[in-house]
Amino acid sequence: MMMLVNCSGCRTPLQLPQGAPCIRCAICGAVTHVAAAPAPGPGPGPLADPARGPPPPPAHGRKRAVIIGISYRFSRHELKGCINDAKCMRHLLTTRFSFPDDSIIMLTEEQTDPFKIPTKHNIRMAMYWLLQGSQPGDSLVFHYSGHGAQQRSYSGDEADGMDETFCPLDFETQGMIVDDEINTALVRPLPHGAKLHALIDACHSGTALDLPFLCRMSRTGQYIWEDHRPRSGVWKGTSGGEAISFSGCDDHQTSADTSALSKITSTGAMTFCFIQAIERGEAATYGSILNSMRTTIRNTGGGASIAGGGAVTSLISMLLTGGSGGTGGLKQEPQLTAGDMFDVYAKPFSL
Repeated sequence: MMMLVNCSGCRTPLQLPQGAPCIRCAICGAVTHVAAAPAPGPGPGPLADPARGPPPPPAHGRKRAVIIGISYRFSRHELKGCINDAKCMRHLLTTRFSFPDDSIIMLTEEQTDPFKIPTKHNIRMAMYWLLQGSQPGDSLVFHYSGHGAQQRSYSGDEADGMDETFCPLDFETQGMIVDDEINTALVRPLPHGAKLHALIDACHSGTALDLPFLCRMSRTGQYIWEDHRPRSGVWKGTSGGEAISFSGCDDHQTSADTSALSKITSTGAMTFCFIQAIERGEAATYGSILNSMRTTIRNTGGGASIAGGGAVTSLISMLLTGGSGGTGGLKQEPQLTAGDMFDVYAKPFSL
């Protein structure tokens, strides 16, 4: 029999094996000691009533975020801009959208805490933490900047026969994280009244969350929602919440890691364009954000000069770690997917 106990450090609910005197949290590394078994029924203290399910993590408030940036340094897969992306996204959330600093878990290779290195296990635990105890009114953000890939799907749920995947730091030994698992961890548990925004800056990321609907937008800004619900009838939506994802490219495309946009240092093209749309006042609606991102990337691909990024360029200057001499020629189209269809030009954007 397992019982739930709140971590003494970050308050994440942990499953304590029967008879175990303590447990270590995989998120913050804190060791929580349990003096005695819980008395029946609810009561004070860190132990939760299993009949009522895990409690919300009160230490983190109503806004929470997981930010992942993986550079794969010292490997043949190395990326230059992903850690910059993570730092910029954290700055945006804390300064522009009032996310408490202690409500954000950031996984990068720069972290000294071994539980915050972006390994497969740590990413899985961070996704669990983000949704654990979510309730009406919560605003959750999941940002991933790193390698994405595809692999053959044998479930019959993918129209193109391919699953989209994330590549953790240790993917060569531990394997990739498949979109079915991402959907199960981030989308399916989302309760009524809670909202999740996912920002996926990776190759082959169009449907990385396996959300039911994709907004197919033309170059003129006209759009139509495509139904991506599996033919098997498996439900890929939420438990009543609102899930929306911006991704760097379509499933068959690659996503750039480049210095062509900032002119200063390498960033992920999608992350840069998303932040720039907000800083330029082009983020009133989801449609205006998507159009802004696509226009910026299209102009860069066509060799046009990109205007200064204002606050974004200043932020990247602050984070400057050295340019990579990237070039233009971007051939990606950011995508918007959602759990439900809506008017992208009428729905206001908010985090």
